[in-house]
Formats: sequence, structure tokens, C-alpha cells
Amino acid sequence: MVGTTYNVPPVPPDEASTDWFDFAPLRVGIEYRKVDPAALADVYGDNAEHMAEIDEHSPEGGFSDEGISVHVVADGHEYLRFDAFVDDPHYHYIDKEAGTNTIVEFDQVAHGPVKPWVLTQLRSRLPEMLSHAGAAAVAESLALELGEQISQQVEKHLQAIGEM
Repeated sequence: MVGTTYNVPPVPPDEASTDWFDFAPLRVGIEYRKVDPAALADVYGDNAEHMAEIDEHSPEGGFSDEGISVHVVADGHEYLRFDAFVDDPHYHYIDKEAGTNTIVEFDQVAHGPVKPWVLTQLRSRLPEMLSHAGAAAVAESLALELGEQISQQVEKHLQAIGEM
């Protein structure tokens, strides 16, 4: 198994800060986000169990970072998220049926800059990654060229907002 699996769902996309693109059956969102202890408490503060799990795995002083998030959604559920953060880039497998959120740290030494890597994964590994996140039926329904279309749109949008 790759990554660390949590029972805490990821912070939902901020709809006001997310630009969405539809690629049936997928919806892809691009958001610039800032995460810090206060933002996490705003989302999870009413759930003591989630806050305890977050606190247990956070660095001293809490988790703080910012950058681009690419959300991959099908049937109203986010299955994949790529967080191209400044200090701690990572990605998520969010398994709806299992109720888990597996976070995989990005290895910049092995893979190079995170944003080009994300584009490559969208282009060439999207079905495999969706299957790993519990969305095998969605993955099987994807047209062969869909990953390329998504990758091109994400790259175009990142360039337009000055993030590539």
C-alpha cells in the first residue's frame, strides 16, 4: 500500500475559489488554496475525532501550506486530488466506499517539479489512479483521449492564472 490512509476526508473544494471543467463522466476543479491550522479547525472543529487525527499527524505548529489543487470528481464524489503545494506537494486517493483518504507524499527528487508530473498523471495514468481510489467503473468508462483533453485544459488554465 502506498501513502498514509486516514479516516478524515479532505477539506472540500472552496466553490468560490474553484474553476470547474466538465469532461463527462468527470468534473475537474482547479483551486488555489491556503491551508493552515485555523482553516482546518474551521472545517473539522465540530468533529473531535477528525481533529484528533489531524493533530496526531500534523507537524509541530500545525500544517500550513498553499498552492494549486486539482480535484477529480465523478458522480459527485472527489476520488483524486493533486495538491501541488509549495512546501509539501502530495496527492490523495479518496475511496468513497471505504470512507478513507490516502495521502501520498510527492517525491520531487524522483519525479521533478510537481505540476508537470500532475499533467502527466492526468494524461497517462488517470484510469489506473481512479481504479485505485475505488472508482473502477468510472475508470472503465473513460474514453482513451479523455486524459489528454483534461491534461491540456488543466495546463491551459494554469498558464492563464500564472501557475505554469
